[in-house]
Amino acid sequence: MWPLVGREAELALFDNAVADHRGCGFAIHGQAGVGKSRLAQECGRRLEMAGLPARRTAASRATSGVPLGALARVFPRVRDASNPMASFSTAVRTITETSDRRLHLIVDDAHYLDAASAILLRQLMDAGLLFLIVTIRSEGVLPDAVAALLQTDAVYRVDLEDLHEKAVEELLCHVLGGPIDQRSVSELMDVSHGNVLYVKELVLGALAEGRLTDDGEMWEITDGLRIGQRLLEMVRARLADVPFEARPALELLALCETVGLTDAEGEASAGLLAGLEQEGLIRTLLEGRRMMVRLSHPVFAQALEMGMDQKRSSDLLSRQAARVEGYGMRRREDVLKVASWQLRAGQEVAADLLVRAAALAHEDHEFRQVVFLMGGLAPSERTTLSQVLLGSALMEVGNFSGAEDVLRVAQENASEENEVISVLQVRNYSLFMGARAEEALEVTRRAASLLGSERAREVLMFNEATMLSVLGDPVRSCELFDALPSDVGQAAEVAVWLRAQPLRASALAVRGKTAAALQVAENAYAVHLKLNGSRRDIPHRASELISAVLAHSEAGRFPEAYEVGTRGIRELMDTDVWFLQLWLTFHLGRSEWLAGHPTRARRLYGEAAAQARKVNHINAVRLALSGVAASAAVLGDVEAAAAAVRDARRYPEAGYLAGEDRLGEAWVHVANGDSAQARQVLSEAAQTAREHGHLTSEAMLLTDIARLGAPGDVLGRLREIADVCDGNLAPARVAFVQALVDGEAKKLASSGQVLELLGADLLSAEANLHAARAWEAAGQPRPATAATVRARAALARCEGARTPALVDLTASPLHTLTEREKQIASLAAAGVPSKDIADRLMFSVRTIHNGLQTIYKKVGVTNRRQLAECLGPYLDVTTSEEPGLSHAGRRPTDTGPGGTAAA
Repeated sequence: MWPLVGREAELALFDNAVADHRGCGFAIHGQAGVGKSRLAQECGRRLEMAGLPARRTAASRATSGVPLGALARVFPRVRDASNPMASFSTAVRTITETSDRRLHLIVDDAHYLDAASAILLRQLMDAGLLFLIVTIRSEGVLPDAVAALLQTDAVYRVDLEDLHEKAVEELLCHVLGGPIDQRSVSELMDVSHGNVLYVKELVLGALAEGRLTDDGEMWEITDGLRIGQRLLEMVRARLADVPFEARPALELLALCETVGLTDAEGEASAGLLAGLEQEGLIRTLLEGRRMMVRLSHPVFAQALEMGMDQKRSSDLLSRQAARVEGYGMRRREDVLKVASWQLRAGQEVAADLLVRAAALAHEDHEFRQVVFLMGGLAPSERTTLSQVLLGSALMEVGNFSGAEDVLRVAQENASEENEVISVLQVRNYSLFMGARAEEALEVTRRAASLLGSERAREVLMFNEATMLSVLGDPVRSCELFDALPSDVGQAAEVAVWLRAQPLRASALAVRGKTAAALQVAENAYAVHLKLNGSRRDIPHRASELISAVLAHSEAGRFPEAYEVGTRGIRELMDTDVWFLQLWLTFHLGRSEWLAGHPTRARRLYGEAAAQARKVNHINAVRLALSGVAASAAVLGDVEAAAAAVRDARRYPEAGYLAGEDRLGEAWVHVANGDSAQARQVLSEAAQTAREHGHLTSEAMLLTDIARLGAPGDVLGRLREIADVCDGNLAPARVAFVQALVDGEAKKLASSGQVLELLGADLLSAEANLHAARAWEAAGQPRPATAATVRARAALARCEGARTPALVDLTASPLHTLTEREKQIASLAAAGVPSKDIADRLMFSVRTIHNGLQTIYKKVGVTNRRQLAECLGPYLDVTTSEEPGLSHAGRRPTDTGPGGTAAA
């Protein structure tokens, strides 16, 4: 059975309804497949757990024509539907003979109840003998008797909606036993709309067909979602009663998604369309001043399309294209729709219409649509513009070799400087994403020797600065960028300037100039907003957010990094811009790693690796898998961590974030107990980062060396890095490592507090635990325990992370307390007053006070709040009563807390 998720509010309302002595029912309304029966089942389970009498039955089409047919199993002695009073009396006896409490009856699909059953149920409810739980399909009109059954304020009602995306993700994680990538969740939402039944059938179908796969870290849909046979049969059964005359309208909507109401009426009458809407099969909506029509659910479209032959779909598409073309294609999207419909119908489409449509699709970042449309062009009709559109789209969907074939020819055939530049913009970017950045740099430099204008020089210089940034030479990249316009108003090409800004900001960020990096990213994002998608040749505005996540993270602003990154992913979710999403996901994972949240980091790194593989962007895979390995190692999953390291070695070094691709290797050594080898790996990686000028990567790796026992070896270099970096993270690292070198408790505690304020939870936990050890060595138990409490609080946010510095925190502070002291501590930490504790345990208040002082001294705290913080992970402090015990059930003992005599 699949778990129930996302229904907490409905279950709380059900609990209230059952507890309400005036309530006599709970009605669950919703569309087919939304989860009404599953919620009713959970309601029944709750009744059983509470020891309340409950039965279950179901109505159906078959029983709707049989008087009392749905209740035959519940009231087998009630047979005469013609005598309501006799039926009522017999039902009353059935209930009262089995229990002295009212019966709780679940009736599934109660909209099929016959009139006699509905009347009997209402009589029993009015008599206080029955609490009725029903599921009702919201489509269609209820029979009068069923409507009357529920027309009372004593029946609580919920209108069950489809699950929202987070609930679907939670459900899938439960079912699959591991995380699923955001793109796959979004794809499932697009097709299922959160309908629980459809989600289930789509997932089971994708698993059976091998399209939902697990790479060891992340589940993902690899080849689109198609409805399986079971779901197809369900949908066809739903559509079986549709009048023959209305089917053309449904088929048109299946092919065209949304059409004007007038166009739909061209396939079916207004009366038939009204009937389809009443049955919940279509929806009408107002877009501007036009009434539009669409299917109520995407699965209907797939089922209808599968039932059409090519001639049928071609006829419908051709007629709809002719209608919109006849209106003059006045709306922006009309050009794209008509070209697409004509091409799908097998018609010959005018070249200029195809190119215009492809340009619009490119502006909307619908790159697969661009590829489809450009496929309709004859070779003789191809131009530089059309080849750039096609090459750019192929690049964005991960077909880098195809993009290079198209763009290389386009550059060779370009006759004017403008054409060469437009091709080069895309070609260089494509070569980089296809792991051919050195070749991209060479292409740029060759072009620079041939093109002599100032405009061309600037464009090619932007390209070179961009390539150097990703090739791992941020120093030279920054030098080139410094010689180029920083203001878009001074740039020769807006698109070139915009495409370069994310890499300019990244080069600054890895050099530790986080404020300047953020300024570059924010300025470029503002330009995107001003242009508002009006140009096809500019990248998506979310491109500027990748470097913003990096800069926020390196400045120690982890919440800001999370907000910016998740906003960018939301903006990209309905587009084909996989490349940007994977790098946003990667940098979010890196930010979570820096913050000390390995579970979230592992998931995000894993998702980035899966996305990179999907679009053949191998430059990102090694870095992402290294992050997976490091996160898994810190979580204790050594086998998975080692597998990720082995997998990462199959991919080339990226140059970007130099040295970080060995992070996972180092932490696998740590997990295997070989910190010395881990330090060696980190030292080599830090040297690589230094040689490439990646100061922030070097600082991260050096800090890990300090954490693993060699702070003195790295302190000097960390100081040098911090001197040229801005933000709060670099000096916080230096203060932490300096405190480790000095071994002074106060410095360590102060460092832990600073790191906690930044949100670097794992480093904060380590710093505070080192402080606790230093204070213990100095014979100061109280500050030692206070530091331990802070360390535990920080570690509680670290999602199960374990590092060598944190070994002591695995020990419980309870071992110093007696059983009676544990009992007092639990009640005190839960906020129970001393007098109430004394009453419950039958001691005097003074004895409880004395016992608490003993507990405080042993644990190392001074008050109840600190006690709750210290013991929270080890005691149940949420309840003021021990389960299963009552005051009357306790017996006095001979000794009180701490072994003293009880008063």
